[in-house]
Amino acid sequence: MNQWMNMADGALMHTYNRFPLVLTKGEGVYLYDDEGKKYLDFGAGIAVFGLGYGNKKFNQAVKDQVDQIVHTSNLFYTIPLAKAASKLVKASGMDEVFFTNSGTEAIEGAVKLARKYAWQKHPGTKSEIIAMQHSFHGRSMGALSVTGNAHYQEAFKPLVGGVKFAEFNNLESVLSQMTDATCAVLLEPVQGEGGIFPAKKEFLEGIRKACDERDIVLIFDEIQCGMGRTGSMYAYEQYGVKPDILATAKALGNGLPVGAFAAVKKVGDAFEPGDHGTTYGGNPLACAAVDAVLTIFEEDRIVEHVQEVAPYMIEKLDALAAASDKIVERRGLGLMQGLELAVPVGPVVKEAMNRGLITMSAGGNVLRLVPPLVIEKEHVDEMIAILTQILG
Repeated sequence: MNQWMNMADGALMHTYNRFPLVLTKGEGVYLYDDEGKKYLDFGAGIAVFGLGYGNKKFNQAVKDQVDQIVHTSNLFYTIPLAKAASKLVKASGMDEVFFTNSGTEAIEGAVKLARKYAWQKHPGTKSEIIAMQHSFHGRSMGALSVTGNAHYQEAFKPLVGGVKFAEFNNLESVLSQMTDATCAVLLEPVQGEGGIFPAKKEFLEGIRKACDERDIVLIFDEIQCGMGRTGSMYAYEQYGVKPDILATAKALGNGLPVGAFAAVKKVGDAFEPGDHGTTYGGNPLACAAVDAVLTIFEEDRIVEHVQEVAPYMIEKLDALAAASDKIVERRGLGLMQGLELAVPVGPVVKEAMNRGLITMSAGGNVLRLVPPLVIEKEHVDEMIAILTQILG
């Protein structure tokens, strides 16, 4: 283990404080290190491996595509691109889609599209964006500019201008910052890195109403909370509030680096040839992965499975929280759950790993639980048993 860690540390920029763990393979909802130790994975690569590890149908689709063609550029059509785009439009409820390499790039594109729409409809008058405090949208300069965390931003200023921050779940805070110059409102229906905070229905409804009245583009970042994680394909469906632009990634590729932003037609049509582009985004390999993921979601009824197992996990977490003075509260939607702790979360994450459970933290001293969507009740029981030993 030390050999591989030393090799990596000698060549990599120190942008992560990695755990002293070398992972070598995954099977189902379990990961294994280079010494053969088994770990129950309730992190899923930060909510990425929705289908778990080693899904045969997914793996075969990717292998088959590697043997055909991996990349062509977006100067040409490919069959995987056509299939993936068609299926994602249907799954997201949007009308048009643009494939990216990551969630961060999906946010970059979404912001550009919102500003282009405003520029077309209201030339030179609308460019400001309202984002949320404690939000997280990525670390590129544009995504960082709409991320509501000063700690991430300080060393990289000046950032992209024209961004205001409102209080999440406080409708008046958002409305009070809307002006004739506002072109977009950007938020996560469930804040992830900020501490697993679901939006209130009336909050989203009020923003949607105000955006409609003022011709403001509403952008939802569903990079973490989308793709079935909350119990619907996309979280906005549970609120009955549809955005104009939707950013998605993570579980979309089940481990392959792919994201997308999708839009309703009136907004998506604002883009013209040359307005946006990407060399690798939407290449055949990534799109074959997206096609396979969306096919498996439908054939294996993944969303329905989340709806079955999530209430059981919530029930068990609530019981643990009620029995432990180390837990302040549980919150979340579906299989995107957080335990706010009364003790430091870092040592809990480390102790859980020592006991064979992989978890992660989120803002505000929260233990984040985002397992593969294919977990069963027996895996929930295994997770609860370990956390009970630590927090009980």
